[in-house]
Amino acid sequence: MMSMIRSLVVAWHFLTRIPILRWPQAAIDHRDFARSMRWFPLIGMVIGLFLAGSDLVLSRVFAPSIANLLLIALLIVTTGGLHQDGLADTVDGLCGARQPEERLAIMKDGRIGAMAVTGLFLILGLRYAGLLALPTADRFSVIAAMPVVGRWSMVVTAYGSRYPGSQEGLATAFLRELRARDLVWATGVCSIILFWHFEWVSVLILGMLIVGLARLLASGANAAFGGVTGDVLGATNELAEIVFLLLYPLLAINLDTSNLAG
Repeated sequence: MMSMIRSLVVAWHFLTRIPILRWPQAAIDHRDFARSMRWFPLIGMVIGLFLAGSDLVLSRVFAPSIANLLLIALLIVTTGGLHQDGLADTVDGLCGARQPEERLAIMKDGRIGAMAVTGLFLILGLRYAGLLALPTADRFSVIAAMPVVGRWSMVVTAYGSRYPGSQEGLATAFLRELRARDLVWATGVCSIILFWHFEWVSVLILGMLIVGLARLLASGANAAFGGVTGDVLGATNELAEIVFLLLYPLLAINLDTSNLAG
């Protein structure tokens, strides 16, 4: 029981910047980090409900354009910009060199390149456009579920992956001891949350798309970097959230049209 609580706290502190109970670093081992990934969708649910609740308030006070920008800012502040940083470093690494070792060196460099800035601009722009285009009826559910999907996608990407090179990085502790039951647990939590919000057909279709995206990114990371890094996991979260945000309304409209035609 204590190990489960400890792994939940690890997941919370890794995915948010909101402090809660802390364990001494010496009391946390690699298995705690890996086990914490089973809680990623649950942490995503807390973040999502916080964002969806904040959106209810912001939408009543501000115009849609301002409310959506403030919502994005709130997400970045809550997570410390962790995943945006991962996306930027991944883009820099991919565009800055051809050899895995050189790409990894660029990703570890604290400086940010032009392509990283472009990638961030595009991903934030797509997030803003997706939020602006959300149907009012689905808005609360999509915003609440979006962080759940993103954090689950990181677990799917991490499973079966290894950290590149001989040196250890931020993701090493999560990848080293990650087991099938952790993935199953995370998938079960994510499924329960999504089925609570959406029709089962939508959940299955989007789930398959996210799994395909996550495994594609894992395969691409192995080819480009020699493995999966923490930056790649952050980029996975960003891309999965955007895919979910942009595709769910289209899928919902098509399903409603099919039901009306039937």
